[in-house]
Formats: sequence, C-alpha cells, structure tokens
Amino acid sequence: MKKLILAAAVMSAFAGSLAHAEEAIPEHTFTGNVTLATDYRFRGLSQTFKEPTIQGGFDYAHSSGFYVGNWNSNVDTSAINNGNIEMDLYGGYKFAIAPDLTGDVGVLHYYYPGAETAAGKSINTTEVYVGATYKWFSAKYSHAVSDFFGVDNSKGSGYLDLGAAFEVAEKTTLSFHVGRQKVRHNSASDYTDYKVGIARDFGFATISLAAIGTNAKDDLPLTKGAKTKKTGDTTAVLSISKAF
Repeated sequence: MKKLILAAAVMSAFAGSLAHAEEAIPEHTFTGNVTLATDYRFRGLSQTFKEPTIQGGFDYAHSSGFYVGNWNSNVDTSAINNGNIEMDLYGGYKFAIAPDLTGDVGVLHYYYPGAETAAGKSINTTEVYVGATYKWFSAKYSHAVSDFFGVDNSKGSGYLDLGAAFEVAEKTTLSFHVGRQKVRHNSASDYTDYKVGIARDFGFATISLAAIGTNAKDDLPLTKGAKTKKTGDTTAVLSISKAF
C-alpha cells in the first residue's frame, strides 16, 4: 500500500524545495527511494502478515509532465498466494489545470512473480487512474481494467482515495487519508480504509508514524502456520525513508 507512508515522507522531503519553484525545471529528472517499515499496508490491509518490509523504487520524469517508474516491496504468501515480491510498473502524465491545481492520469500494473490463486489464476492486476491535487488536498480514482487481484469477474473494480497534507512545523507534515475500495460483483469485499500520519525530514532520512486501519469485515484474518492475524485492524506503522 503502495505507499501511503512513503507518499507522506516524499511530500515532507520536498516541502523545503517549494521556495525554489521559480528555478528552471530540468528536462530530465531521475529519483530513487528506499523505505524500511514495520508493516506494508496496501489500501489499509497488511501484505506482510504484519511483519517488517523493505521497499524501494526509481522514477523518471520529463519536464513536459510525462513520467514512468517502478516500485517494489516484499509481500507474504499469506496475503499473496505463492508470492514473495510485488513489483509495480507505472507511467502517466501530470499537468497544470489552474493555479495550485494539478491533474494526473496514468496506468499502473501490479506484478507478482510466480504468484497465483489457489485455482491457478493470475493475481497480477492493472489499473488506470485519474487524480488531482489542489494545494494541500488530493483526490484519485483507480479503475481495474483486469480482474482485481485474482477475484473472478471483478474487472471494473474501483478505489477512491482522498487525502490532505499540511506542514505543521519546519520539515514536519501531518497527513490524512480515507479510501473506499469496491470490488465489482463481490460487494461483501467492499471496505473503507483510513490513515493519520506524521512525517519529519531529518535530512539523513524521513521518519514517519501512522495509524492505519479499515472497516473490512472481521478485519480480514489470515493464517500462516499456527498463527492467525487480523490484517485489516488498526495498527501503528513506523517507517524510515530516504529519497535520492
């Protein structure tokens, strides 16, 4: 969950650069990121059996607004059958709509090498998305153009993501998020997730602490060996991230 904590961290890391907005934007920009966290939550649900994760990726952006990137994380077989790694491949276009208002459209593919459902169906999923950011606020809608993570007849599932981030002190960002996942032809799997987090850029890295949870039915318990954990209950997630 690609990433809600990292998004807050990156936002905080770049907060200080706004004062230099008048400088010329480079034609080509290459960036990378790496994160260590106590859990990987994707849309509120643990993908690592509530155990630690290491994540990272690379991005390329052109001054025209086009961008492509790759992001990766370990996952647990309890959440992704026969899967150990998630590899996200994405590309899109960001553009100015009005002062302080930016649009974003793109496509994202979730790839899990070797993973499949118990029935032998691919878990890999592709979504298209459209989003907008206005000052501190953001909204994004993702629409599955394939079956949704191996769920039969679920093409057309959608996720609405609403967020806000405020700099409450120097290099410190307070963020809020609420999301709604709807699984087509499987309404029993619909749920809402939420997050409240704070991130501070210490220079050497950004440290974040977030409360993340869902109203998923029965908190979606998963079992591995003799252990069962509720992967959708409210949990504090601590992370340390570095953008370079």
